[in-house]
Amino acid sequence: MMTSPTLPPKPDSTPPLPVEAVLLDVDGTLVNSNEAHAKAWQEALACYGCEVSLEQLRQQMGKGGDELMPVFLAEEQLRQSGTEIEERCAAIFNEKYRDELRAFPGTRELVQRLLRDGRRVMLASSAGGDELAHYRKLAQIDDLVSDSASRDDVERSKPHPDIFEAALEQLEGIPHPHVLVIGDSPYDAQAARRAGVRALGVLSGGFGEDELLTAGCEAVYRDVADLLARYQESPLGCPAGAPLGH
Repeated sequence: MMTSPTLPPKPDSTPPLPVEAVLLDVDGTLVNSNEAHAKAWQEALACYGCEVSLEQLRQQMGKGGDELMPVFLAEEQLRQSGTEIEERCAAIFNEKYRDELRAFPGTRELVQRLLRDGRRVMLASSAGGDELAHYRKLAQIDDLVSDSASRDDVERSKPHPDIFEAALEQLEGIPHPHVLVIGDSPYDAQAARRAGVRALGVLSGGFGEDELLTAGCEAVYRDVADLLARYQESPLGCPAGAPLGH
């Protein structure tokens, strides 16, 4: 387990770009829900004759059902049963796992620090809107963050950029290079890159440091508490009102 962020070298002549807005992924980043989602998908797929290991499903966490199911289902089965399987997964998750979830330590404090530093903060998640509202309360940030973009707002989930692009539409006037995504999966970083924004990674979702860096994260932290502890030396340490880089 790493104890410090991995920062790629930057030329001394290029100052860091200030971060004006932060888009927060939720599952695996703010809330410990990835394993629960993997188990719910495993059970739902098994109901339709598709046996998949938890490890295979863990590698797909961060995607919505529209991107996850085609990995395991043939096109014909997806067309016939995809909607039912996704609904079954949601029912299993809500009935068996949702009440056991917890927010990662440091979530509220990180959001408070971001807001205190003058940043816009939004949630941007492959979860649906109702699930996102539950997570907002679970993480005790419902009084801090009201803006969000979710799976309900777009046709395609991560690693497509649609969710981040929907969020960016609400950040009118903020240049894309001054927006930073914080997420736990390679799919967050890939979607961020495709949307023209930057990304930081956290290891709390179960993906490795190398996977996150290869996908495009500028730096990787153990979890949001580690990011908060190393805030000043991270890309967030460049004040929101600092002069722009070149």
